[in-house]
Amino acid sequence: MGQARIHDDFWNRYRDLVRGTVIPYQWEALNDRVEGAEPSHAIRNFRIAAGLEEGTFGGFVFQDSDLAKWLEAVGYSLASDPDPELERIADGAIELIAQAQQENGYLNTYFTIKEPGKSWTNLLDCHELYCAGHMIEAAVAYYHGTGKRRLLDMMCKFADYIEEVFGAEEGKLPGYDGHQEIELALVKLYEATGELRYLKLSTYFIDQRGQEPSYFMEEWERRGRMGYWQPGVKTRQPDLAYTQSHLPVRQQTVAVGHAVRAVYMYTAMADLARLNGDAELAAACRTLWGNMTRKQMYITGGIGSTHHGEAFTFDYDLPNDTVYAETCASIGLIFFAQRMLRLEARSEYADVMERALYNNVIGSMSQDGKHYFYVNPLEVWPEASCKNPGRHHVKAVRQPWFGCSCCPPNVARLLSSLNDYIYTTDEKERTVYAHLFIGSEGSFWLGDGELSLQMSARLPWEGHVQLDIRGNTAGESTLALRLPDWCGGQAQLAVNGQPVAYEMRDGYARVTRAWQAGDSVSWELAMKPTWMAAHPSVRANSGKVALQRGPLVYCLEAADNRSPLTALAVSPSGRLSEQLDNELPGGVIAIHGEGFVDPEATGDEQLYLPIESAGAAEPFTWKAIPYYLWGNRGEGEMSVWVRRTN
Repeated sequence: MGQARIHDDFWNRYRDLVRGTVIPYQWEALNDRVEGAEPSHAIRNFRIAAGLEEGTFGGFVFQDSDLAKWLEAVGYSLASDPDPELERIADGAIELIAQAQQENGYLNTYFTIKEPGKSWTNLLDCHELYCAGHMIEAAVAYYHGTGKRRLLDMMCKFADYIEEVFGAEEGKLPGYDGHQEIELALVKLYEATGELRYLKLSTYFIDQRGQEPSYFMEEWERRGRMGYWQPGVKTRQPDLAYTQSHLPVRQQTVAVGHAVRAVYMYTAMADLARLNGDAELAAACRTLWGNMTRKQMYITGGIGSTHHGEAFTFDYDLPNDTVYAETCASIGLIFFAQRMLRLEARSEYADVMERALYNNVIGSMSQDGKHYFYVNPLEVWPEASCKNPGRHHVKAVRQPWFGCSCCPPNVARLLSSLNDYIYTTDEKERTVYAHLFIGSEGSFWLGDGELSLQMSARLPWEGHVQLDIRGNTAGESTLALRLPDWCGGQAQLAVNGQPVAYEMRDGYARVTRAWQAGDSVSWELAMKPTWMAAHPSVRANSGKVALQRGPLVYCLEAADNRSPLTALAVSPSGRLSEQLDNELPGGVIAIHGEGFVDPEATGDEQLYLPIESAGAAEPFTWKAIPYYLWGNRGEGEMSVWVRRTN
């Protein structure tokens, strides 16, 4: 953390919003002080567990994780922008957590308040290690952001206790959590402390998953076949694929089950493949990445196509209107992409990371920072969301908070740590990779010296990128600049104003030289509106197209076009015009084009008509806006994929 600092016209606005609005707002929500929002119960649960007030546990069994993710966002924010008042509030929250922690290190308000003595009896359902993992991540971020070890020491004590409970040794539980998270958190704890035991514990949890006999099956039998979600009712045997425990992880080839659990696990797998030099685990990561991003990912970077279990279904099943595409799942996809880039620098990982970030993730939060989508659809019909039970999960407007509010603090922690996703280095090859083109400055250690640079970029509106060398004590080194998939291979590179040849490797343009302070590298990327078609097996998009410009996916809203949007057909061969629209938040490039619209109905007497009686389609000029901005002008229809005329 702290390798780079962001100075970017587009992203500064989001980081300022997170720091000035989102983090304070979410603190109020965690304290149940947001009028009209569903209560969080998070702070109150900790107060009850600490013995500071009387009451019963409130919220979901994993409610502790919301506070943990908020603290993690605070840690990242304080690292780049010190704020004594925010730090004071966070320190107070940490002391509250300390009072709720048990003497042996265990921490979980649900089991402390509601089911004392029953910890580790329902790993499948109850998210104990998931909550522990999020608190560990918070501790590492807060330590890096402030230098304070209070929460870090508490979580080391908790991790030490977890190590005493779990493992393959005699007398330990040979289990793992139903919701992966502890695995990637233990890697962070290892990297922060240098304590190898934490890395080994993470490796154990990954290696143990999916082994026979199934721990979840045996645990379910010990509970009398009872589960948490239906108290007192015998349940069906666990669906092991839902928790990615149906096979050992190295044998898994298809992304299945709950999407967030999957990508959190894949993230840890990539971490461990890198740190342990595990080629077999790395190969499994590549296989799972390929299946997920080439056969089960939405054009917006969303994953998880059904609300039944917030899960993957099967290859090419990507409905637009009943989609789930949970915000947390796209954030987990970004985590996975980042870890794959650390494992091996290939542009496809950064392409997906950028796609999910600019579309699904920032689109999940309103421009005021106080309203959120949990589900991120590609087509919305507000009346259906209200009246069709199969679409109740698809909201036409963002919500102020959720009873299950995992997504809002997840957005906060990602955007607060965005500087960590821009670059990676390869010390052995003396290379600095630029994965995301976000204005920033940073210094990078390359083995025996340091290369300092500043990047300026005009994305997402223009494809201009410039890197200025501020200092170099590393001698000859390489700058590797990603060639994005959206520019169609059209790019020009110049050093100090002169075009230069470059080597293309794994999707990166590489230039090697003994850089001098004052050297300037320009990277000009073609950026134009492009019509996109889906694979023929994606039945939901048959005969439809979507519009993309640079990293941004566009959509049509009823606010700009005639309703219903399903009556509209675009002409991909027609002329497109790009216009700056300052009436939209932040000022954006809107796209206008030609198409046709079905004639409006003249009555409701007949549901179906012969085509010759329906009337001819009429010319229509449509307007598209970036997907991330939809739903900021009130309730209305929205569609990413639109019928094509030719």
